[in-house]
Formats: sequence, C-alpha cells, structure tokens
Amino acid sequence: MNTAFLANIPSPDRGVWELDLGFLTLPIRAYALCIIAGIVIAIWLGERRWIARGGTKGTIVDIAVFAVPFGLVGGRLYHVITDYHQYFGEGKDPLKALRIWEGGLGIWGAIALGGVGAWIACRRRGIPLPAVADAIAPGIVLAQAVGRLGNYFNQELYGAHTEVPWALEIYHRVNAQGDPDTLNGIAQNNIPLDTVHPTFLYELLWNVGVALLVIWADRQFRLGHGRAFALYVAGYTLGRTWIELMRTDPATPVFGVRVNVWVSILVFLGAVAYLFIARSRGDREPPESLRNKDDRPDDDAEAPEPERESEAERADEATDTPAAADPAEPGPVKRAD
Repeated sequence: MNTAFLANIPSPDRGVWELDLGFLTLPIRAYALCIIAGIVIAIWLGERRWIARGGTKGTIVDIAVFAVPFGLVGGRLYHVITDYHQYFGEGKDPLKALRIWEGGLGIWGAIALGGVGAWIACRRRGIPLPAVADAIAPGIVLAQAVGRLGNYFNQELYGAHTEVPWALEIYHRVNAQGDPDTLNGIAQNNIPLDTVHPTFLYELLWNVGVALLVIWADRQFRLGHGRAFALYVAGYTLGRTWIELMRTDPATPVFGVRVNVWVSILVFLGAVAYLFIARSRGDREPPESLRNKDDRPDDDAEAPEPERESEAERADEATDTPAAADPAEPGPVKRAD
C-alpha cells in the first residue's frame, strides 16, 4: 500500500449499480439519487418555511409539480448550450445531450426555467412569486449541496493536482467491455492515478454555509419581496466564482475564462443590486397575501342590507314619540313679581 495517500479522500469505486430483476436489469445511479434527495429536501424545508410565514399548507408541494420538471429541462438545456463541444461537432453524438442520467445540469438554467414553472403555479393560486422564492431559497442551495455528492460518485468536476491532506484520489475505471469509463465503469484497484482538489466538496460546504446564512438573515431582518432569494443567489455566486476557477474539467472559454465564471459575476452583481432596490418595498409580505385565493375570506362580498322598516312601524313610532312644541305657539304667561 502506498502510505502517501493514507490521509486523502478516496473516490467511490463506482457510481452505478446494476439491479437484476430477472426480466430487466435496472441501473441505480448515485447521481440521480442525489438529485432526487436534494429535491425532497428543498420541498420539505420550503414547505416548513412557507407555513411559518403564514402560507397555506401544501402550496410548495403543488408548486414543485410545475417547477421541478421545468427546472430539470432548463438545467439540461443550459449545460448543453454552455458545453456544446461535448455533444456537437466531428465525432460527437448529439443524442448524448438527452442522457440526463449521465450528469450535466446547469443551475442557472434550472433556476430560470424552474422559475417559469413556479410562476405558472403561483398565478393559478394567486400568491406572489417573490414570497415563494424567499421560502424555498435555503432549500434550493441545500439541494445543490446534496447534488454535488453525485459529482463525487461520478468522479467528475474536480480541480488540479494537490498534495493537501484532504486531496481526492482519482481511480481508473473501466466498463464491462474493458474500455475506460469514468461514469459507468468500476475501479480496478485502489491505486490513485492522481490526487486533486475536491472542488465538489468545497462547493458542498460553501452551499451549506449559504443556506445557514439565509436562514439567519431571514429571521434577523424579516426579509421579504425576494430579498432572501437574492441573498442566496449572491452568496452562491460569490463562492461559485472562485471554485469554478479551480476546476480543470473542460469548459467553454469566454475571453480565456470559463463561461460560468462570467455568468457567476454577472448574476452576483444583479443579486446585490436587487437586494438594495427591494429594500424600498418594506417589510415582508403580510400572511394573508400568502394564502391561496380559494382560502381567503371574500372581502368583496356585499354586506347584507339592514331591514327596512314598514310604513306601519314608522307610524307607531311617530305616535309614541311626543310632539315637539311649536315655537309659534305662546308659552305659559309668567306672573310679574
């Protein structure tokens, strides 16, 4: 055994397990399980925060029915567009762009198109989208943290060579045909090909920190109108910028810099600007505005008109009421002293 690697982080020997059902062999992919677990955590935490803010129970679950499929499509589209060289060109297979189970989801595409799905659901329920975004912000960044574990199992998205104690060991994986296959193969031994920066772990820890920051700031300052979500975006992109610069996997360059570095910088600036602009909107939304439109009291309903008195009742009242003295009639004559 090579004692030089005793303190390092070992990579999993595989990222896919085959489940033999007799009539069907079902691949169980760690990457997909991590994505699913992240979605469940995001919905669970978002639902708790929504109810605590005064919203209707079950709202976040219903919104997720729209937002999650939209987000998965958007995330894949963003990845394929920004890393088109992996799928298009001489010797490439464009159909690989559809193999989402092999990894490759861009967070900004997921947020953008997932936001469209959430907006549709919010419109149907009559609730403000920014309030929903504030409620689910910590859950989203925690879901991203869990999703980074999928990159660990896929043995992907790491940094350059390093000899730090927490370096990640990279193994040689081969598939059933004996061909090198990082995603679907199995490591043949535990002898590392290299030790690298575990950038997936850096981002995982950073994301957990951002989630805690958003939860704390939301409680401390009662953030509303999308400001908690903007804080999440600003915090995440701040970390993503320096972590992205450490990665060595192929990426589309723009002016010599990885495209996601530029995107992170631009989105960070936009999020910080929104944080300051939204302050003018005041405190967070009132709880009654977060309830589904079908659960709100009907303020527009006409109040019942008071019953009108009948002519007979008015006549009786006139009879019982003493008549006022006529100022034209002379009063009693007083005797002069």
